[in-house]
Amino acid sequence: MCKVYMTRKALKALDRLPEAIRMRIFQLLTEIEVGGPMAMNWPNFSKLIGRSNKYHCHVKKGRPTYVACWRKLSNQYKTVEVYYVGTHENAPYK
Repeated sequence: MCKVYMTRKALKALDRLPEAIRMRIFQLLTEIEVGGPMAMNWPNFSKLIGRSNKYHCHVKKGRPTYVACWRKLSNQYKTVEVYYVGTHENAPYK
């Protein structure tokens, strides 16, 4: 089991997303809590290149594409922080 936290910025962005996208993000968070930060069954899941312990995946493909980005904070305490949810265009990994 992992503890999953969201930054204030991510929580604010989550409130502005469509309901269907919010439900998919909650599903992703649940899977991360149970299985850890490696959410391999999500579309376009990958470790962010050049950034240690940071990951992303597509929550919804198409136009617009919605993504979630998170980082593993602690191996010892199994803690994950979601720092971005929103559209692909504004994602912090570009």
